[in-house]
Amino acid sequence: MKTARSRRQGGLAEPSGWQAVCRDDDLINEAGVAVRAHGEQVAVFVTEAGLFAIDHVDPFCGAAVLARGIVGELQGRPVVASPMYKQHFFLDTGECLEDAGVRVRCWPARLGEDGVLRLGRPMDALGDTDHAA
Repeated sequence: MKTARSRRQGGLAEPSGWQAVCRDDDLINEAGVAVRAHGEQVAVFVTEAGLFAIDHVDPFCGAAVLARGIVGELQGRPVVASPMYKQHFFLDTGECLEDAGVRVRCWPARLGEDGVLRLGRPMDALGDTDHAA
């Protein structure tokens, strides 16, 4: 099992718009890790279903806690349950299971052959890249 380490990259933006945020050995299987990308807090998750990144801030309480939530699967899809009020967010879309009108943004993530996780610009609630960030 991989464990978290504080070997975060300097957060330097790369020319392609992808920002290095951590190394693969900083990630924890079936759990979340909080990182900073493009000036915002992001929760990164590694599950059996893949690698996911969503906003770290819980929209119901405004606290940056989603990386500390419980990771699981509901309706055949990966989710995280917020540690505050226990709402579930689908990791693949950011949609809240209990309130379909609430979403967190999803962030494109890629793990390079060099073992560095990079995040692109966040996706807005409609799935389009947020160009205003």
